[in-house]
Amino acid sequence: MSEQDFPGIALLPDAPQAQLLFIMLHGVGAQPSDLVPLAEFLQQAFPAAAFFLPEGLQPFDGGGMGRQWFSLAEVTDDKRVARTAEAMPQLRTLVHHAQQRFGVSNASTALVGFSQGAALALEFSIAHDGEVGRVLAFSGRFARLPDQAPTLTSLHLLHGERDEVIPVAHAHAALARLQALDGDVTLDTAALASHEIDAELAGHALRRLQSHIPLRIWREAMKG
Repeated sequence: MSEQDFPGIALLPDAPQAQLLFIMLHGVGAQPSDLVPLAEFLQQAFPAAAFFLPEGLQPFDGGGMGRQWFSLAEVTDDKRVARTAEAMPQLRTLVHHAQQRFGVSNASTALVGFSQGAALALEFSIAHDGEVGRVLAFSGRFARLPDQAPTLTSLHLLHGERDEVIPVAHAHAALARLQALDGDVTLDTAALASHEIDAELAGHALRRLQSHIPLRIWREAMKG
């Protein structure tokens, strides 16, 4: 597939070959450029990484230049489940395209999302376990709490405690469910953050990326 199939912003590594890939999904009604500050922050710590910030799959229902991954028009819990499922095949193609473009493996790919982008990233981890190594979900939620946890993908939930758009209770519920299912999941919150990626949440994300050893590796080590 050509690059034109998935327009967006690419930040290239400082090496001939990318060692890591961050695919970053913006929120509803937003644009890829909204995630550039987070990408540049992470790039300082991971200069050999490539960053791809694609446009949402659809024009925003509210008009303007914004994009969305699925429509929120007359959304209900059941419709949210159906609409995330409808978006999943295109997102999977986007992820594979970016991995091929930058020559990065599944395990070395992180899918990062904010709000609606985080919701889609979380659902991707369940539907396509192991096709990315990590998911970083800022201010997101599952369309419906999962009945199984990924075994090959680590999930990092990041949420503002003052979030009134997607309350932090969704993150705590996801943590409890995934832990009960023996999933590899973490949760970090920021007491003063609302529905945003503030400096504290960005710092938590960086710490998880630098220090979290995936649960599957611990288990393999224990078997050894």
